[in-house]
Amino acid sequence: MRVSTAVLLLASTVQAHYRFSKLVLNGTPEATEWTTIRQTKNYQSNFGVTDVAAADMRCFQNRAGTGTASVAAGSVLGFVANAQVSHFGPVQFYMAKVPDEGADVDSWEAAGNVWFKVGSISAVQGGNGGNGVALGSGTETWPAYKKSIVDFTIPTAVPTGTYLVRVESIALHQAQNVGGAQIYLSCAQVNITHGGKGTPGPLVAFPGAYKSTDPGLRWSYYPVVTSYTAPGPAVWTG
Repeated sequence: MRVSTAVLLLASTVQAHYRFSKLVLNGTPEATEWTTIRQTKNYQSNFGVTDVAAADMRCFQNRAGTGTASVAAGSVLGFVANAQVSHFGPVQFYMAKVPDEGADVDSWEAAGNVWFKVGSISAVQGGNGGNGVALGSGTETWPAYKKSIVDFTIPTAVPTGTYLVRVESIALHQAQNVGGAQIYLSCAQVNITHGGKGTPGPLVAFPGAYKSTDPGLRWSYYPVVTSYTAPGPAVWTG
């Protein structure tokens, strides 16, 4: 049987996409998908979000949450990319605290200015980039590229409580034009124990934190890029 080039291209394109569907707790990935991560709309097709003004930029969820993980502040929290982070670009992490009263973590929408950034795995701009040196589109520039697990350290100053933890991978391979970036994201439900007394911020909203014209959502193959800053607020470290 002869398979058309178009079919092969479509298959390879779909395979190249990915989803974040398992947490890594204490170094061990969860056994099954969507245990403590809200199932996303790409649970079968792995497509990304391209409209940064859409409500899907919040958690991209297909259904409400079903479980909550428990982890101590100061611990490393990871996410498994089911087919590797197979597009270059930054990977970032945000948290939003569920209100202590009157909110159910399984159904809380995290709307409004409730999100703060806690991690960003962005472009390496030392020897390979910056100072007029061209940035590349490979692993030498993008530390998260080709990784199956991406992680961050929960700040020790994060107050104890229940949070949504949002991971996003911003794929820049088709971002030469406005709207070309693809965002692969999901939200985990996590109970933080042994927290601190910090005041996280700045707080931003999804959608709202990004504009389609943000420089961090664009990529130029020519002229070559010599510096890159990921979109969104600064990382809060406590």
